[in-house]
This record gives sequence, structure tokens and C-alpha cells, in this order.
Amino acid sequence: MLLLLGFTLLLAAAVAALSAFTRDEPSAGVARALDSLERSGHHPADVEPELDQPFADRVLAPFQRRALAIGRRITGADKTERIRHQLDLAGNPREWSVDRVVSLKVMAAVVVPICAVVYGVLLGLAGSWLLLLALVGIVGGFLVPDIYLYNAASKRADRVRRDLADAVDLLAISVEAGLGFDAALQHVARHTDGPVAEEFSRALREMQLGKSRAEALRAVAGRSNVDDLHAFIAAMVQADAFGVSISQVLRVQSAEIRLKRRQYAEERAQQVPVKIMLPLILFILPCLFVIVMGPAVLSAMDAFNR
Repeated sequence: MLLLLGFTLLLAAAVAALSAFTRDEPSAGVARALDSLERSGHHPADVEPELDQPFADRVLAPFQRRALAIGRRITGADKTERIRHQLDLAGNPREWSVDRVVSLKVMAAVVVPICAVVYGVLLGLAGSWLLLLALVGIVGGFLVPDIYLYNAASKRADRVRRDLADAVDLLAISVEAGLGFDAALQHVARHTDGPVAEEFSRALREMQLGKSRAEALRAVAGRSNVDDLHAFIAAMVQADAFGVSISQVLRVQSAEIRLKRRQYAEERAQQVPVKIMLPLILFILPCLFVIVMGPAVLSAMDAFNR
């Protein structure tokens, strides 16, 4: 009875929260059109422009605004800075911002448990399982944007490790051919693609807006969690500060980055046997046992039954 009562209260709270999110001000959305229609009774033209709007503008946009308001209340300044840093590490995906991440966390924390409970009801699960699904859905939905940003940042870091050595080689060749360091950066940004080229292009734009070369390069290191890129940026800043030959520093950095990339690849290759052991034991070996031992077991059972 306690579990059923708790599930009922949780479901009622979810429905109330959903209705609070989707309920917009009387002066906006379809509610304003219905209110004007009820007052006048003969002005359907006021309703048509509102109903002609896309579903995202009529329903999802008010839902997102409500979720953003609630998310701002439960998100502190330190959390906002951490989300902004996660966006930088992920390469600032298009149309993603701190406000959008905060609103998506709240929206997912409401929608995911409702979908999980509905799915559990369709499966005929007991009340305790439905309550567990709701709790897991709330936590999991709230963490979905963070998981997405972490995955995007991890993929971007791997791409930076792969492309950095080639980019530094092209920088060294361009500088030795007579280009300045800024012109070499622009050459790399134009003739290559990927996160390294994007960061070099952004550093050039920041220098054009008034930042010094050292500040723009340090900002590039701050938007990435790759150690090789940090070491390269530190070497470039020191070479610029002390007047060391940039072409020589680039050659040394290129050789060192290629060595580290090869060591990183060897490390990943050595991790494969350990990582494959779990799926091998849980999924592959049982199937092999069934295929190999199944006929023998069936033959033995027939022999004993006789």
C-alpha cells in the first residue's frame, strides 16, 4: 500500500509539473487565442495565426521557457561555468548554449520518467518497479545532456590527438617556406578541417579583434583537455616571449607529438584484450558452449530417457 501510495503521489507530481511547464501565460500562445475567442465569440481570425504556427513554437517553446526558469533556480554560478566549459570541450555544438543545456536537463527529467512509467505500465510491471523506473528516469533524464556533452568532448579530443601532428608539420613547412606564424596558422585553417583547424581559425579571429597572440593561444589550450595541445601551446608562447626560432620549435614539437601519438595508439591497442574480456565471457562463450555442448547434452538426455 505504501508503494502504491508513493507511486500515486509521484505520478500526480509529474502530471502537475508537466501541466505547470506547458501552461503558458494567458497573453501568449493558443491560450490567448482561446481567451479572445471566448470573450468575443465571433473572431476566429484571431485564432488562425496562432494555430498556423509550428508545433515547436506553440508547445515546445513555452515548455522550454518554463524548464529554463526552473533550471536557473537549481543551477548555481559554478554549475553554469562548468556547463560552459563542457560546451567548449565539446566544440560548442551549433545552437547549443548554457540556457539550452539547463532547460534540456529539466525537460528530460520530466519527460523521461513519464515515458518510462508508461512503458512499465504497458509491460504490466508492479508498482514498486514503476516507482523505481520513475526515479531512474528522473536521474537519467537530468544527466542525458551531460552524457552527450561528455561523449562529444571525448570524440573531439581523440580527433585533436590524431590531427595535431599533421597540423604542426604543415605549420613547420609553412614557416620554413617564409610565412609568418600568423600566416601559417591561417594556411593550416584554410587547407585542413577538424577541431584543430577550427581552433586555429578562432585564434586568428580573436587576434584580429585585439587579443595578443599569447592570449589567443592560451584560450585555445583552455578550450581543450588534450595534453599534447597544451604542451604545444606552452612551447609556442615561450618561443614568442623569448624570441626563439619558431621553425626549430615547430620541428621539435612535431617530432614529440608524433612520438606521443604512437605511444597513445600502442596504449589503446594494449587495452583491447582487457576490454574485450567482459563481452567475451558474458556473450560469446555462452553461445559457443550452447553450440558445442548442446547436441551432446541432448544425446545424453535421450540415452537416459530410454
